[in-house]
Amino acid sequence: MSEPAPPAPADPSFSVAPSNGGSTEPENPGLDGDPVCQRIELDETPGHECGVFGVYAPNQPVAHLSYLGLYAIQHRGQESAGIAVSDGDSITVVKDMGLVSNVFDDKTLAALTGHLAIGHTRYSTTGSSTWRNAQPFYRNVGAHSFALAHNGNLVNTEELAAEAGMLPGMVTSDSDLVAELIEQELARDPEESHDHRALERALMKVLPKLEGAFSFVLMDEGHVIGVRDPHGFWPMCLGKLDNGWAVASESPALDIVGARQIREVEPGEMVTIDATGVRSERPFELEKIDPKLCLMEFIYFHRPDGTLYGQGVHAARVRMGEELAEQSPADADLVMGVPESGIPAAEGYARHSGIPFGFGLVKNRYIGRTFIAPNQQMRALGVRLKLNPLRDNIEGKRLIVVDDSIVRGTTTRAMVSMLRECGALEVHLRISSPPYAWPCFYGMDTGTQGELIAASLSVGEIATFLNVDSLAYLELDRVKTATGAHGAGFCDACFTGSYPVDVPVNLSKGVLDTDRGLAPADPAPETLALLFENESLLPVDHAKIDQAE
Repeated sequence: MSEPAPPAPADPSFSVAPSNGGSTEPENPGLDGDPVCQRIELDETPGHECGVFGVYAPNQPVAHLSYLGLYAIQHRGQESAGIAVSDGDSITVVKDMGLVSNVFDDKTLAALTGHLAIGHTRYSTTGSSTWRNAQPFYRNVGAHSFALAHNGNLVNTEELAAEAGMLPGMVTSDSDLVAELIEQELARDPEESHDHRALERALMKVLPKLEGAFSFVLMDEGHVIGVRDPHGFWPMCLGKLDNGWAVASESPALDIVGARQIREVEPGEMVTIDATGVRSERPFELEKIDPKLCLMEFIYFHRPDGTLYGQGVHAARVRMGEELAEQSPADADLVMGVPESGIPAAEGYARHSGIPFGFGLVKNRYIGRTFIAPNQQMRALGVRLKLNPLRDNIEGKRLIVVDDSIVRGTTTRAMVSMLRECGALEVHLRISSPPYAWPCFYGMDTGTQGELIAASLSVGEIATFLNVDSLAYLELDRVKTATGAHGAGFCDACFTGSYPVDVPVNLSKGVLDTDRGLAPADPAPETLALLFENESLLPVDHAKIDQAE
């Protein structure tokens, strides 16, 4: 295994660029000069893979509780949703493509009776976006049956599939692979055990083989199990109901079902919930436990009303804005955040700087992530479907605009253009994270390194491309300080290129797809000149999840 080659050394995180607010770019309707019917993605912050939920609650409507829990973490995945329920004798799984509210209705939920359940909402990073890859996955072997839901991304998927003797096409995602490995382990002893803990024993053998990021919820007919990888890349918390227990990717999912958060599931821990209560086991060797929570959870992914490492996420984002104001001040008339994720940091920036906070953009909360645009003129209107400017708050003012990150830059550039069209005198862009220059292999969908604008352009070049008067990114150490949990352990690979778990050079979303070599690669920007000469070569901004938080 080896790490990807590093990009050029990063420039300082602050740059002032000459304003060319009146400039215009030539239209590029398509790579071949003809109009192209293109899917426009309206966000550009990294997309997360999944959200998971599990509940054990006798005499409670566990399917409805799972629905509510998934609804609370819908922002973590919007491709598919599913729920598995057991009544103690059998497991029933319902899953489909689409949002939680599209997949389930009262009639569907009423048919899912039982006292324990798990649920999943998906955003794919390994495996294509198809019904077959919707979760939870279900397996049955001998007297054993179980369901599995996964948040994260394995880095040794291909290796595990080969070791298990799986032919191409047998499994289509890393989650499907894990289910297959557990099934193989259960098949070694297909008869029901006297203690009904066969699934736990199988997990104790399979989990140590996995490398990468994973937060699992699993169930058999009588147990709900939650697992975090030894690094704890993705969060999971444990909550107490009046008559049961629940686990979830985020604490707001516990709140919505009336559960009280007890604690976070620790890195490398497996918690099992059954009629006797909750018990904890440690499937991994002690030396492998090294907490590395994804720093982007604090910056963007997590709902602001959640907690991580015992710290409130909203308060941490406000502190990031305060740090940003101290590090990179600017003279301006108004501080505004890019809805929704940039608003807490903008509040902090305004508080620390003394510059008034206000709203300059209104978000359409009912727009989906994409729309189909038949020509360049329609594509140019794409961002306006997502954000619309408040001219009265913008015209004639010097603006400080705060956002959480820049991935590809095209949506940010269109947003800046809107502000200038509305009469903004100056636009000073402040980002509450460092330059995002490295792809994630653990569960964020950002595309290749060539698609990340900070991987090939300096901060000054990015400022010029975005057409802002100045651009500043928050320094990494200040981000960690703002979390309130500086020494707790974070993965910052997307900012530094330092990967806690080595990744193979051939790792990709389609690693298990049998036809992965047939699809053409997406074009990627390489130089500033290319960006300006042919903007249509920039991949569409498909990496940001609408933040339902």
